[in-house]
Amino acid sequence: MINIQKLNKTAQTIVAPGKGILAADESSNTIKTRLDSIGVESTEDNRRDYREMLFRTSGASKYISGIILYDETIRQVGSDGTLLSKVIIDQGMIPGIKVDRGGKPLANSAGEQITEGLDNLRDRLLDYVQLGAQFTKWRGIISIGHGIPSQYCIEANAQTLARFAALSVEAGLV
Repeated sequence: MINIQKLNKTAQTIVAPGKGILAADESSNTIKTRLDSIGVESTEDNRRDYREMLFRTSGASKYISGIILYDETIRQVGSDGTLLSKVIIDQGMIPGIKVDRGGKPLANSAGEQITEGLDNLRDRLLDYVQLGAQFTKWRGIISIGHGIPSQYCIEANAQTLARFAALSVEAGLV
C-alpha cells in the first residue's frame, strides 16, 4: 500500500526553501577522475572516505535537503560501521539513489537517446529502500538540434519516465 503522506512529507522536505540536493552519485569512473586529479588512488576505502567526509560535514543540512547516491555508495558503511545512508539521515538529510543505467542510442532514430535501466528496477528499488533510500533520480535525455527532438523520442522518453516514476512510487520512493 502506497503511503501518500510519507511521500508528500519526503517531497516537501526535499524542496524546502533555501536548500538543494547534493548529487553525490558519481560512478566509479567519474570519482576516479576526481581522485586522480588530487593524487589519491581510487580504492573503495578512499571513495568511501571522500563521500563520508561530505556526508558528515557539520551544518550541511542547513543547505542540503537530500543527497543522491550511487549504487556503491548506498551499500557502503562509514569508518565507524554505520551505513552511509544512515549517516545522511542522522545529519538531517534525505538519502536518494540514482537508478538509471545511462543513455543509449534510441532505436530507429538518428542522434537521439533513451535512458536505460527499467530491467529489474522493481527489485532494485526494494533493495534500495532496505538500504535507506527515500527518493530516486532518473535522467531523461532529450537533445535539441536540427529536426530533434522527434515526437518519437519525446514519447519514448515520456513512457520510460512514467514507468520509472510508477515503480518508484510503488516502492514508497519519491
